[in-house]
Amino acid sequence: MAAKPRLVASYFTLAGQVLPLEGSMASPVDLKARADAAARAGFIGIGLETDDVIQWRDRIGFAGMKRVIRDAGLDYVEVEALYDWFATGDRRAASDAKRQVLLQAADELGAAQIKAVGDIHFGGTPISRLGEEFGLLCREAAKVGTQVTIEIFPGSEIRDIASARGIVEAAGEPNGGLLIDIWHMARGGIPYEDIATIPPALIRHIEVDDADRELVGTIFEDTIMRRRLPGQGDLGVPHFLRCVRETGYDGAYGIEILSDEHRALPVEEAARVAFDSTMAQFALIEA
Repeated sequence: MAAKPRLVASYFTLAGQVLPLEGSMASPVDLKARADAAARAGFIGIGLETDDVIQWRDRIGFAGMKRVIRDAGLDYVEVEALYDWFATGDRRAASDAKRQVLLQAADELGAAQIKAVGDIHFGGTPISRLGEEFGLLCREAAKVGTQVTIEIFPGSEIRDIASARGIVEAAGEPNGGLLIDIWHMARGGIPYEDIATIPPALIRHIEVDDADRELVGTIFEDTIMRRRLPGQGDLGVPHFLRCVRETGYDGAYGIEILSDEHRALPVEEAARVAFDSTMAQFALIEA
C-alpha cells in the first residue's frame, strides 16, 4: 500500500481575500490562524508569498514566523513566486529584490522550495539564457539549503514539458526541478500520460486542484477566479494522480485553490474542505 499522501496548503488556499499579481499579495489572515488551521485539517505545511513574508518578517521577525509554524506542528514551508529571474533592466531589479527576500526566507524558515515562474510577458528569452539564469538561481538557493522549481504554466513562455525540461537540464543543478500542476497541464493541453516522459529526478513538486471542462474568460481569469476543489470539476484528478504515482514520485502534494468562492471561506473551513476533498481523490486510486 502506498504511503499516506503528504499534503501542503499552498499559499493562496488559505490566504483569504487576496488575488495574484494585483497590488500587495500579503494575506489579511493571521499567520497563526493559517498555520493552526492547516495543521488541524491534516496538512504537513503551508506556503508563503513574498509580500506575506515581508509583512510577517516586519511584524514578528523570521524567528517569530518559524516559531508560529513549528508550534502549529507543521514541518514544511514553501515560498513563492519568483518572476523575471531571467529579465534585464527594471524588471530584473524588482525581481532581484524579491529574490533576496525569498532566499532569506528559505534560509531562516528552512523552506523546502522556492517556486519560479516563466515569462508572462512573452519576451522570447532563449532557452540557453533561461538555463544559465536558472542555474544561477539554483546555485544561490543551494547556499541556503533549498531547491527551486519551475512551474509549467500556459500563461507564460514555460508552457510545456519540453521547454521546462530544457531549462532545468541546461542549468544542470541538482536542486533544480519541475513543478507539475494539474490545472496547468489540463489548460495547456498536455496529456497527463506525458508526465512519464520526464526523468523522475526532475519531478520535484506536484500541485492538485480542479476546474470546469471549459475555460471561462481569459486563462488568467480562469486560473485565479474559478478553480474548484479536487473532485468538484472535470479535470480527472484520480487519473492525474495515477500518472504521477507511476513515475515513482513520493514527495509532497501542494493543494492550490484559487476561486472567488474559496477566498470567502473562513480559514478553518478553507483548510478542511481543501484537505478532505483531496484525500478523497487519493482514496479513489487506492480502491
